[in-house]
Amino acid sequence: MKLWTNSRAATAIEYSLIAALMAIAAITGMQSLGAKVSSTFQNVSSGLEP
Repeated sequence: MKLWTNSRAATAIEYSLIAALMAIAAITGMQSLGAKVSSTFQNVSSGLEP
């Protein structure tokens, strides 16, 4: 008995799950990087004030 009659649908679901995990990882990484960059610009900005 075949559980998956359409292997293309199973492959599409697998690829969409991988893409979703990659998107979550990218968003998390960008948020932490954004906080660090913001802190760096804040330090530069306060160092430039007369």
